[in-house]
Amino acid sequence: MTTRRTDRTATPVSTFTQALEAAAEPAALSPSSHNCQPWGLGRATTGAARRAAADLTGEDADEYLVLALDRGRELTALAAHAVEMEVSCGIYWRILLRGLAAQGWTTTAARVLDDDASFGGGGSPFGAGWPAAWTPLCVVALRRGAPGGERLGDLRETALARRTHRGPYRPQPVPAGLLRDLAETDAAEGGADPVHVRHLTGARDLRAFAAFVARHAGRDFGHRAAWRETHSFLRRDLADAAARGDGFTPEQLFGPMSRPRRAAMRCALAPVTMNLLGKVGYHRVLAAGLADLVRRTPAVVTMGFAGRAPGRADLLRGGARLADYWWRATRHGLSLHPVSIVIQHEDLRARLERELSLPGRTFFVSRVGVAGAPAPRSHRRADAAGHVAF
Repeated sequence: MTTRRTDRTATPVSTFTQALEAAAEPAALSPSSHNCQPWGLGRATTGAARRAAADLTGEDADEYLVLALDRGRELTALAAHAVEMEVSCGIYWRILLRGLAAQGWTTTAARVLDDDASFGGGGSPFGAGWPAAWTPLCVVALRRGAPGGERLGDLRETALARRTHRGPYRPQPVPAGLLRDLAETDAAEGGADPVHVRHLTGARDLRAFAAFVARHAGRDFGHRAAWRETHSFLRRDLADAAARGDGFTPEQLFGPMSRPRRAAMRCALAPVTMNLLGKVGYHRVLAAGLADLVRRTPAVVTMGFAGRAPGRADLLRGGARLADYWWRATRHGLSLHPVSIVIQHEDLRARLERELSLPGRTFFVSRVGVAGAPAPRSHRRADAAGHVAF
C-alpha cells in the first residue's frame, strides 16, 4: 500500500498518475461538515484489485478508482451525520471526476456499492491493500479520450475561491435569473431530477425560516454528544488549524478577534462551559445570533431528495448536485453558509419541511449571497490530495 501526494507541475498531463494528482487538488478543497474531510480515494493497481473492479463495473477499462468513506474521520454523534458524510464524499467525487474529464479521462462505467451484498459476501473485495477503516462507496472505470469542455484551471481556480462565509451578507437581492440558473441541473442522465432545489427569497419565507432557526437551532448547541464532537474540531488558531489540516477556528465562526477575546470564546464554547451556560439559556442566545444572520440574508437554498428514504446512490448524486451548485455559485461571486443545525434532528427536519412546504427529504439548507468581507480559507490535511494504491 502506498500513498501518492500531489506535486504541482506546469508540464502537460501525459499519464493517469499526473492527471489524478491534478484532479485531486481541487477535489481536496471540497466542503464537509466541521471540515472533517471524510473521503478516501483508492486506485486499483494490482491484478487482483483490477479484476475485482472490472467485475463490479462490468468494464475492462484503462483505470479504476474507488471512492471511500474514511470511518476514522466521519462524524457520528447524530444519526443525520451518516447522510452528511456520504453527501460530502459525493461532493469530492464529483469534483474529482470533473477534473479527470477535463483532462480526457472519461468515466465509462460506475457501480455504487450499497452494502456487503455488492461484494458477493462480507468485507471489501479489494484485498489486503485496502485500508481497514475505509468503507468503499463507489467504483468507476475510466478510459483515456478527448478532454472535456471544462478547463482544469477553471475548476482549480473556483475551488480556491470557494469559501464558507459565516458572516453577514450584503442586503442586495440575488438576481432571480441567476437563482434559476443555479437551480437547473447538469445531470447527464436526463429524466426526473432526483434532487429538488428551492430558493427562499421572499420576506415572508425568510422571516419564517429565521424564526424557525431562533426557536430550534439551540438544540444542537445544547446536545452534549453533538457539541462535544463539534468542539473537538475547534482549533486554537490558524497555526493550529494548519498543523492539523482540518477543523475550524474561532475567527471562521465569529470573524477577526483579539487574542484575549479568542481565548474567552474558546472557554465559553468548551463542552463543560456550554453545559453550565445552557442552564441559563446560553444556547438560545447563540440560536438568536444565527437567526439574525439568516434574517438579513437575501436568499436561502434548500435541497431535498425526491425519495423519502434515499439510498447510497441518492446520497452521492445529492453530493454531486451540491458540488455543481456551489462551484457555479462561486463563479458568480456568491457565497454559501450551510445552516445544517436545523436538519440534524429528524423531528426538526420534518417540522421544517412542513412549515416551509419543502419538497422531498431535505438534506441541505444554506444562506446564499455576496459576502460582506473575505473569509479565511479552511486548511486541508497533508494527504488530502493523495490516494491509496491497492
